[in-house]
Amino acid sequence: MTVFDQFFYSIFSFYKKRYKQKANTIALGYVSILQISLIFLLGCFFAAFLNHMHTNTMSSNKAWTLFVIISVSIHFKNWIQYTGKKRMMINAKMVKKKTPQTNVLLLWVLPFATLGLAYIVFQAI
Repeated sequence: MTVFDQFFYSIFSFYKKRYKQKANTIALGYVSILQISLIFLLGCFFAAFLNHMHTNTMSSNKAWTLFVIISVSIHFKNWIQYTGKKRMMINAKMVKKKTPQTNVLLLWVLPFATLGLAYIVFQAI
């Protein structure tokens, strides 16, 4: 089980109490936003690095197009993964383990902190 699976289950179990039918959608959106923000941070880092190395590998338009394609594919992959049997297996494993819950407020700060770091790195381009 990956870290993203654990984050998904923490968000899912927290919102399952309040929003019974929307909990899966909220958790799916959270994991997708987190992964997309990490990809954005990685892309900004490599763009700044390659810019400082005076290497011209890809135009800005092509890079943004690639980012959008990767973002859509990440969301689609998560949608396929977390709406089927995988979610049921995660539920069974997490209930069996009785792991402590992660702080949901901290989990929601994580994508915004990642986007903040990406913005700082993006300024160096």
